Amino acid sequence: MANIASQKKRNRQNEARRVRNKGVRSELRTRVKTARSAIAEGAESAPEALKAAQKRLDKAGQKGVIHKNAAARRTSRLMRAAAKQSS
Repeated sequence: MANIASQKKRNRQNEARRVRNKGVRSELRTRVKTARSAIAEGAESAPEALKAAQKRLDKAGQKGVIHKNAAARRTSRLMRAAAKQSS
């Protein structure tokens, strides 16, 4: 454990960020799963679910919760699945 005050503060900040990011990643997985199941079922709510998942992915990429390219890749795969299902 650190003795230095600035390192103790850094540890507190890191822990708070870790907990916050964990919640964001959990919500991301839920949104993507909901969108995928809506697309597979051909539900009328699929466009809204897709839009919500895309928004959360982009926001997480901007904030650095996940890598920007990872967010873009996941969004791309979601959109590709939606396009494949609609045609």
